[in-house]
Amino acid sequence: MIQSMTGFGKAQLELSNSNVNIELKSLNSKHLDLNIKLPKAYKHQELELKKYLTNKLYRGKIEISVQFDDFTSESEYSINVPKLKEYHKQIIDLKNELNLKNNTSNHEKLEKSDIVSILLNMPEAFYKKENEIQTHNWADIFQGVENAVESLVLYRKNEGANLLKDISDRIALIDEFLKEIVPLSEFRIENIKSTLKDKIENAELQIDPNRFEQELIYYLEKQDITEEIVRLQSHLNYFLETTKTNSPNGKKLGFICQEIGREINTIGSKASNAEMQKIVVNMKNELEKIKEQLLNIL
Repeated sequence: MIQSMTGFGKAQLELSNSNVNIELKSLNSKHLDLNIKLPKAYKHQELELKKYLTNKLYRGKIEISVQFDDFTSESEYSINVPKLKEYHKQIIDLKNELNLKNNTSNHEKLEKSDIVSILLNMPEAFYKKENEIQTHNWADIFQGVENAVESLVLYRKNEGANLLKDISDRIALIDEFLKEIVPLSEFRIENIKSTLKDKIENAELQIDPNRFEQELIYYLEKQDITEEIVRLQSHLNYFLETTKTNSPNGKKLGFICQEIGREINTIGSKASNAEMQKIVVNMKNELEKIKEQLLNIL
């Protein structure tokens, strides 16, 4: 059965010192495009996660986010004390190197009041407490990722079922249009024969009956669309059969759709009948709508 490429899945875990929120989003894409957002403490697990998602999701623009809500700490950020001490030491060393002296008490008071605020505005004055995450919880987190993936796949299947109904209805419409073309095609051939004979008789030309028959057969073969009708019917059946195979089958359906379009175009180019041309236009219209839906299929 077909699946949509768009979807959403999520999972939540409660660990000893934090809650974990896992969100998974999928959008249309010709290839697999992964965007993985993990805490720094788990960056070394990114390759394992990428391999798992590739095997499970196949195609699409995938974004996965793993976020921790630490409820054991009042603040997510802490002052980077060692870094500030290093900055302060460098300031003192620079002051001594430049032979700067505090000649006035006002200058000394100003320095004491401003030094802390200056240090707190320096780069890396604060750090995020990601390094406090317990990395031994990765097995639990990976299980949460698997749950989120299952949720996403279920979403894809449900949306794929809706797409399948719409596409199948349009394939059925093309099939109905094709059945309308068959009797018109047979009538058109007979009409071409009688028209050519009438024109030759009215022109009062002397012709070789055998040569005329040969030329007529050659001309009618060029106008005949029996082969195109048979191939188009075969492509429509194959398209419906392919929708019942396991995903991913979106690219294969796209290739079959190209063959369907090729046969419809050939029928249209050979049709010298206004009613047939109208039917061909309707077939093309339905095919374009199918192509648009195929862009959403895995």
